[in-house]
Amino acid sequence: MGKIGVEISGVKVDKLIQMLNEALCEEWLAYYQYWIGARMMEGPMRSEIEPELLVHATQELNHAVMVVNRIIQLGGTPVLTPADWMKLSKCAYEVPSDPYVEVILNQNLTGERCAIQRYKGIADFTNGKDHSTHQMATTILNEELEHEQDIEDWITDINRMKEDIKKIRL
Repeated sequence: MGKIGVEISGVKVDKLIQMLNEALCEEWLAYYQYWIGARMMEGPMRSEIEPELLVHATQELNHAVMVVNRIIQLGGTPVLTPADWMKLSKCAYEVPSDPYVEVILNQNLTGERCAIQRYKGIADFTNGKDHSTHQMATTILNEELEHEQDIEDWITDINRMKEDIKKIRL
């Protein structure tokens, strides 16, 4: 954002860059969480869920690109080393040590809910001030909300499948 853009935005640019760098770290961790989880996943509906998790991973990577571009536009420096990702992220990275599909989905659901809070915070912080960042944050927020719904739907489907199996066994 140019000098005049910063002056008229009314937003604390240093604070915003900090928020965006935290979001950037979270996006990289979310990308890997989805990507490795999809690769490791075992259990029912794996063949249907895995390709969708890989799509989510790609979308998280695209979010990182948008966030980096915005940090640079604001005159900031994006986080330059992966060693800082865990330090700056407010969203947890959960190791997929249990590859069962429901465990992986619940880990991703936790991450999505954290991302929803992150982008709501950025959208609220920039609302009516920095229109470009606000638009980016709401665009990403909408995708994170879609991801949450996808995961909730898969968990519901798996639970229904389990109930149907129980009925058949009775």
